[in-house]
Amino acid sequence: MSKTLPLDYSNKANWYKLPEISKEVDTFYIYATEYILGSFEPGAPDFAPIDNVEMREGVKVEYRDHAAAFAEVTNVFLPYYRQSGLKYAGEIFAKTGSAEGAFMGMPIDDITAALDYYFEHCNGGRPFIIAGHSQGSSMALVLLRTYFKDHPEYYSRMLAAYTIGYSVTKSYLAANPHLKFATGETDTGVIIAFNTEGPKNVELKAHNVVVLPETMSINPLNWKLDETYAPASMNLGSIILNEETGERTIGDVGADAQINLERGVVVTHAKVPEVSEEVAEKSAAFFGPDGRHAYDYMYYFNNIKANVAKRVAAYKDKK
Repeated sequence: MSKTLPLDYSNKANWYKLPEISKEVDTFYIYATEYILGSFEPGAPDFAPIDNVEMREGVKVEYRDHAAAFAEVTNVFLPYYRQSGLKYAGEIFAKTGSAEGAFMGMPIDDITAALDYYFEHCNGGRPFIIAGHSQGSSMALVLLRTYFKDHPEYYSRMLAAYTIGYSVTKSYLAANPHLKFATGETDTGVIIAFNTEGPKNVELKAHNVVVLPETMSINPLNWKLDETYAPASMNLGSIILNEETGERTIGDVGADAQINLERGVVVTHAKVPEVSEEVAEKSAAFFGPDGRHAYDYMYYFNNIKANVAKRVAAYKDKK
């Protein structure tokens, strides 16, 4: 059986965002799993076809609620890719203890091809951020230990990596000494990551596919690595979705943040948006009964946006 070729990223149709250059820094964003409910349908493929409607509609929402945090101070590049469905990712996790294997092959091959095209035809030598969420962050972490290790000429310009919604473990960092985890709000050339959960997940030591043993998180409100509590008053604004109109506003959902070092997650008491029973059931099976995985960016949106600006400013000051 012949290997499926990666997508052709010289074709603009394979990009959700291929921006005009107006800023001095880029962001290359890899979206999360958006092929969700459809992946559980009888006979559904393990990987989403590039024209999968559920995935493409999800990408629009993810850009608005996640990737747009980078758009104020960077040029955001966002390729489509043929991603693993949630069902297949769960099957691989059950077999191996990690969902990463589900993202190898077609997904990582597509993103690697997109990176090649980006660096050869779009980047122009500018510093860049690599960012993502969930499946996208997992693949970014693979690329940091493989692609960027093999391309030091690119890696030397990496301003930061926001791998939010997946585990950066102590063993991963030990095995890749060229990589560093963030220690504050303005260091550069570092990985910024956290996984958000509610108190019940911690109390129950709940199963969560994105929380691996020895994972690390940085607090997205005070940018500390310890258990210093950050009250919701430090939150600059969360994304609130009106379920009836679909409109997006910035407001207060009580999103405080405190790291639980034993579990390696950010714990919040934020309000949980209403979702359908089917989505709630699927979410609990993968992320625990009090998982807040879908809201990693949304709860802390304005703080992440402000942090991106601070790291970009710090990077420029060093030059």
